[in-house]
Amino acid sequence: MGLREEIREQPQVAARILAEQRENIERIAVDIKRKDIAYVFLAARGTSDNAGRYAKYLWGAYNQIPLAMATPSLFSIYQQPPQLKNSLVVSISQSGKSPDIVSVMAEAKRQGQPTLTITNMPDSPLAEYADWTIDVCAGEEKAVAATKSYTSSLMAAAMLSCALSGDEERWEKLSMVPFWLEQVLTKEDQLAYMAQRYRYMDACVVLGRGFQYATAYEWALKMKEMCYVIADPYSSADFQHGPIALVEHGFPVMALANKGEVLGDMLGLMDLLRREHHVELFTISDDNDALRLANSALALPAGIPEWISPIVSIVPAQLFTYHLTRVKGFDTESPRSLSKVTETF
Repeated sequence: MGLREEIREQPQVAARILAEQRENIERIAVDIKRKDIAYVFLAARGTSDNAGRYAKYLWGAYNQIPLAMATPSLFSIYQQPPQLKNSLVVSISQSGKSPDIVSVMAEAKRQGQPTLTITNMPDSPLAEYADWTIDVCAGEEKAVAATKSYTSSLMAAAMLSCALSGDEERWEKLSMVPFWLEQVLTKEDQLAYMAQRYRYMDACVVLGRGFQYATAYEWALKMKEMCYVIADPYSSADFQHGPIALVEHGFPVMALANKGEVLGDMLGLMDLLRREHHVELFTISDDNDALRLANSALALPAGIPEWISPIVSIVPAQLFTYHLTRVKGFDTESPRSLSKVTETF
């Protein structure tokens, strides 16, 4: 199975984790609520780090749990870890093998803190230090670029949020994800055609705010590792604090602009970039005004709640990047200098 097939498998993966992990996650949520937890301390690298960014917004907004991102080098290299009292220590890792992430979990156990791992390898070294494990059910992922394991990690974070809140309406919305993913996949030909317009792009910025901040980071990462585009991710707020000086006529800007609390801010910036800076704007959105502002636009299905939108909107970004990689003549399966499992210390 190649990268394209793994991207297209994501509706089935989302359905599988919903079916196979809900009971486990609900049991975990019951156990967590019995603990004296003041915050989540989360350790991850690469794509999993971006899943952590999503969890930071989601668990903060819907479960009122603050989340701090770990600095693994303090544990593995400096060996001067912070005190983790009253924390739930969470790790996210596709392989469960990275020694620096394992060192965070090992120290959490030494300090007597509860631990949870979200992984595609439930029998991995990382899971050995976990009190609870959520299997993301992605199945074997052969392509170097992580796709289905990323969206299933987002699904795991969203399912835990629903279980902690006990909100059945949110569970019902989450059950729609496989359907929405199927709808997005029908637009592959459109994305392949649009990718040709960006054949000679060698740099861009990717904008997203709120829940889509994580998606901006993940889309930028995919463009860096697959088609070697220098892609910088920003929130729409941070972008206006200096980086906007980068843009000039024709500069590519990728924007994620879903309906929700931050849409007004995104629309204002997108309008400014088109009107005054004349940028080349590519937009993924479910809002007609955002789509009209773009030079190239991909319409998302209607009705996706803002908190779920990152799980759906990253898939057209993955497909666009896959086809851009092919248009540029690069290998979609084996990006240069990369391997499937990266073990950092």
